[in-house]
Amino acid sequence: MPAEASTKKTGNASDTEVIGWRRVNHHHPDPLTGCDLSIPFENTYFRELEGLYRSWKGDSVPDPNILIFNQGLADELGLPPALHSRAGARLLCGMTVPEGVTPLAQAYAGHQFGNFVPQLGDGRALLLGELVDSEGRRRDLHLKGSGATPFSRGGDGKAGLGPMLREFAISEALHALGVPTTRSLAVVTTGERIARQNGPEPGAVLARVAASHIRVGTFQYAAVHHGPRMVRRLADYAIARHDPELREREGRHLLFLERVIERQVRLVARWMQVGFIHGVMNTDNMTVSGETIDYGPCAFMDAYHPATVFSSIDHQGRYAYGNQPRILQWNLARFAETLIPLLDDDEERALELATERIQAVPTRFARVWLEGMRLKLGMESAEEGDRRLVEGLLALLREQGVDFTLAFRRLGDAAAGDPRGFQELFSDPAVTVPWLERWRARLARDSLPDHRRRDRMMRVNPLYIPRNHKVEEALRSSVERGDPGPLERLLQAVVSPFEEKPGMDDFARPAPPEFNASYRTFCGT
Repeated sequence: MPAEASTKKTGNASDTEVIGWRRVNHHHPDPLTGCDLSIPFENTYFRELEGLYRSWKGDSVPDPNILIFNQGLADELGLPPALHSRAGARLLCGMTVPEGVTPLAQAYAGHQFGNFVPQLGDGRALLLGELVDSEGRRRDLHLKGSGATPFSRGGDGKAGLGPMLREFAISEALHALGVPTTRSLAVVTTGERIARQNGPEPGAVLARVAASHIRVGTFQYAAVHHGPRMVRRLADYAIARHDPELREREGRHLLFLERVIERQVRLVARWMQVGFIHGVMNTDNMTVSGETIDYGPCAFMDAYHPATVFSSIDHQGRYAYGNQPRILQWNLARFAETLIPLLDDDEERALELATERIQAVPTRFARVWLEGMRLKLGMESAEEGDRRLVEGLLALLREQGVDFTLAFRRLGDAAAGDPRGFQELFSDPAVTVPWLERWRARLARDSLPDHRRRDRMMRVNPLYIPRNHKVEEALRSSVERGDPGPLERLLQAVVSPFEEKPGMDDFARPAPPEFNASYRTFCGT
């Protein structure tokens, strides 16, 4: 493996400018060890929300090395170049703590597959601190896999290299696709071998960044263990952090509920529009910031089918692709329940206010989802029959097992008059003719020229997603052979997903049908 390599973006929506690779050679002096590693950490969560965390410290590990580092994100956060050093590796795995910083394990509860667990919490993670980025946004720096905490429930608190690389790759891919998400800063190998279901695996820590790590489950924990006063403190903290303009507004907690609903609706709509399956939509995995979090058994769908599920633990398909909007509403109802004491002094009136908002979620979701699907189909305006047109296409894809991503991508050429690439995806191309005629007639009622429509569609319909077989190939190579080459190629493709790249054709093709038929993803714990 080269000591250092990088790939740069080429004008796409992603701001992941450089993904740098570096492995420290312990047989030679570290040239950056003496460099300035001062980082202006803050921790308002520690100061303001005592009772919702436990102060803790990461485990010591034998040989920390930075395996992969997101330089673009580091620059955005104003982090020093010395973070590439051995000292930086120790910091990013939780082994050492900067002066004045108090790492903490956050407490939360959660409904897991519909069953309420009153105490979960960061069982293998620590909030190292908060940073204010170049745009003035407060963001958490969080370490995943840093060792056992008071919330580990008998687990070792460690993380395997494979799952941490998976989260790095897929979170950065979602970011490039314009989907709100936590970001991945670095993966640090620890020099350990940890026991997992399939045998020993190299240990690793993921350093990730988020607008916050406040979850629906955080509010559930506050409500169950501390009551309305703590829920109010948490809600006011979250409002100050995510919706500061609401702080002095009358009825701010109801407005906050509406904001969280809108963010989560838009998040799940974006998942659906790119074929993403989160895999474990428990309430402890849903953030009030509206960011995707906790990439365990996640995956992208190839052939379109609403029942698609890859998670090894989702035996009933609760979190299948097509169920995600329904689970969204269910989770938001659990969130609203925690806010009831804050919405109105009259409990009956508070229940009415919350119920109205939750019952409106499907309508709000349908509106946002359709707005995005119109863009994917090249529609400039809105018409009454657009939903039927979209649903007609999805029915065709389902009936013939057509790849979701490629179908929308190739419709860009069809919009410009060449439907051959789209039609060749179907075992019976003739079935597409009536739908294509209706679609072209619909587009003709907009004023957009065909070439401009095609360009717009190519900017919203990706060519590259993290295909399941390519993700697995990259992880096996990195974990079993110590060769990051396939992972680097995968990242080159997915961090600029809308631009065709020479030599990357294999990243645009779906997996063989037999691969996805037996493919399963795992939590990684």
